[in-house]
Formats: sequence, structure tokens, C-alpha cells
Amino acid sequence: MEAIQRNNRFRFFLVMAWLISVSFVSLMGVHSAQAETGAAASESGSSATVFEDGVVIPVEQGIERGLEAFLQRAFDEAKQRGADLAILDIDTPGGEINAATHIGALIRQAPMHVVAYIDDQAFSAGTYIALNADEIVMTPGSAIGAATPIDMAGNAADVKVISAWSEKMQSAARLNRRDEQIARAMVEIDMEIPGLKEKGTVLSLDAEKAAEVGYADKIVADKAELYRYLGIEADRMSNIEPTLSERVARFVTSPYVMSLLLLIGLLGLIVELFVPGFGVAGTVGLLSFGLYFFGHYVAGFADWLHIGLFVLGVVLMLAEIVLPGGIVGIIGFVSLSSSLVLAAYDTEQGLVSLAFAALVTVIAAIWLVKRYGFKGLISKFVLSDELRSEAGYIAPRDQRELIGQVGIALTPLRPSGIVRIDGKRVDAVSAGGFIASGTEVVVIQVEGTRVVVEERENEKKE
Repeated sequence: MEAIQRNNRFRFFLVMAWLISVSFVSLMGVHSAQAETGAAASESGSSATVFEDGVVIPVEQGIERGLEAFLQRAFDEAKQRGADLAILDIDTPGGEINAATHIGALIRQAPMHVVAYIDDQAFSAGTYIALNADEIVMTPGSAIGAATPIDMAGNAADVKVISAWSEKMQSAARLNRRDEQIARAMVEIDMEIPGLKEKGTVLSLDAEKAAEVGYADKIVADKAELYRYLGIEADRMSNIEPTLSERVARFVTSPYVMSLLLLIGLLGLIVELFVPGFGVAGTVGLLSFGLYFFGHYVAGFADWLHIGLFVLGVVLMLAEIVLPGGIVGIIGFVSLSSSLVLAAYDTEQGLVSLAFAALVTVIAAIWLVKRYGFKGLISKFVLSDELRSEAGYIAPRDQRELIGQVGIALTPLRPSGIVRIDGKRVDAVSAGGFIASGTEVVVIQVEGTRVVVEERENEKKE
């Protein structure tokens, strides 16, 4: 009996030992898996979030309002796909501040995790776009910074513009707890940060320095490593590329191209006015205006109202050829100009571009008039009738040389009459009251054919 009890106790201890061993091994396995997950997350620097679907959106070339329109469409499409990750593939030298500001708002409002992937450069407005993203990832040799705004002449912008842009950069840096003073130093030339930026220079950071100061969350060799860092398979990523019309819109909405298109359009039409018939110049001009409206229409800035105003303006200006008075032509010019300005993404920029194009066009028109005279359609806008002597028209003689000369009143002046000056009879009028015949008079004023005289001073005294 005691032997049976001893065997039962032995079996019980064996079972308990086995259960303890199994539990220990299981706990070690769980701990090992957690350790591996934590190590992977630590190695990547990213959170343990697993992304299911992602998109890659290119941010290339200059930053302008056409890019804003494309990114708006890209984020909407990514949202419709249910993407939880958007990678902005940034390679830009910068661009317009206003466009960058709007793009920054798009990024902040995006419902998915946004990563700025800088594989070459993200300067100026590109830096601001990157700072609005949730993470910044760079490749070796890439750079970020140099965000001092400049004007169209290439000079540093006004102090107020720099101050406002500096504040925007700091706000973007604050989003992900990045050093705001570094953001300021990228904008303000006079700012100094010992060991990082000297006064009088513009701060830019390479990938290693950006990672050191917290302006890059990770440095990766390529997109494959980027995907591993983010914990997403490459086959779960897709590209959203701009369409051909969006590429055209991006090209057209550049301030320089916009001004050039308006200039070519106006020059084409003004040259056409000097050349009989409708030819190459007019065709090129209309194509330039068409490209201008197409680009702004695709970008979402122009609509059919603006295009209708332009067509109406052209029709009214052509109608001025047959309708006298000039009012129709003026209304047509106002309609045409308004359509070009209103179709622009920014009214002020539209006015500047149109003013520049109009100034060059006026200079070209003056040169054409001096070289070729009024020929072609332009002659219809110019009064060409002349009063010639052959047709019986005699121009009045210039009598301004009579001013100050002394003469004799041949007839009483009440107040008009006839005086003799230098042996010639001249119709005259008195400056005041009655002048008796035989009185010496002096010419005090000549207006066209009207000669005004008054009594000579010695005559008045007598």
C-alpha cells in the first residue's frame, strides 16, 4: 500500500514538473517573439504599426499650383483606395510659397500616414512640404533646407515675406517636435547657430547632418530599404502619376511660363494686326492663349466663364473695325484682360504677368508702327482721312508771330474789326471794349485764326 502511494506521489511530481517545463518554454517563446518584434521596430525607428496598402506620389521639379492640383487628386485617389500610407517621393529645388502652403495643408489633413522620402533634394518650398509630413526619410547624398524666399529677379524677398515664411517653417517643424531654430536658420540669412550656420549664409543639411539634428527620421539606401523600414511589402505599394493634362497644367501654371504665354499671345495678335490676312502670328497667338486657359482649367483655376469672357473680348475688339465710337473696343479689351487675370491661380500674379506682357507688346507695337506704318487690320482702328489742299481744304495760317506787334485799327472794333499790322490787313477782336478806328493797337494773344488786340499804352494815356 505504501509502495502504491509512493508511486502516485512520484507520478504527480513528474506531471507537475512537465507542466512547469512546458509553461516555461512557452513563456520564453513569447518573450523571444516580443524581443524580435521590438528589435525590428528599434532597428527601423518606426512604430510597430503595420501598413496594409500604400501609394507613392512624386513631388518633382518646381513647386507651383499645378502640383497642388495634382496632389489634391492623388490624396483623394489614395483615400478612395483605402491606403493607410502615402510616400511623397520628393526631388525639387523649391518654388512658390503660396503653393507650398496649400500643399502643406493637404498633407496635414491627409487621413493616412505621410512619409517624405527625399532621394535627392528638398530645398526651399520642398523643405516646408517635407516638414509637414509625419516622417522624413532621406538617402545618402540628399539634402534639405535653403528655404530663403526670393523674388522673380533672384534677390532675397522683402523682410515681411521672409518673416512670415520663417514663422510658417517653424510651425511645420513644431508638428513633429523638430528644432524650430533650425527651421528659422534655413530661412533667415542673418541668423547664426554656432557650429551649424554662420551669419550671412543659408542653412542646408545633408542626410547625415539632418539625421543628427532630428530633421531626418531615417537614412535608407533605396526604396526597398524604405519599405522594410516602414514594414510594408513592395507589392502592397502602387504609384500615382500625374496625367498628361496635369503635366501640361503644371508647366503652364509656372509664373514664368504663364507670363511667356501671355506675351506670345499678345505679340501674335498685335503682329497679325499689321499683316494683311490671318497667318502664322495670329495662329501662334491663339494657341498660346488656348494653352494658357487649358492649363489653368485642368488645374482647377479657370472655368467656362473665364473662357467665355475671353472669346467675347476678342469678338468685341474685332467688331470695333466696323462699329465707330471706340466704346465696343474698350469693352472688348476690358473683357479680354479680365478673363486672363481671373483665370490665373492668383489675381496678383495674373495682373503682374499681364502687365509685363502688355508692356512688351506696346513696345513691339511702337516699333512696328515706326518700321511699317499703319498697315493691315491696324489701319482700320486709325483715322486715315486727311484734309488736303488738292481737295479744296486750306489750313489756317500760323499767326503766332504777330504777338507783341503794333498796328493801326482800320475800322472800329466792336469788338471785332480790321487792323493793319506790318502793312497787312488782319481780322482782329478787342480784348475789352470799343476801340476807335485810327487807334494804335498791340497784339496780345493769338488762338488759331483769332487775333486779340488792345489799345497801346501811350494811346490809353492820351
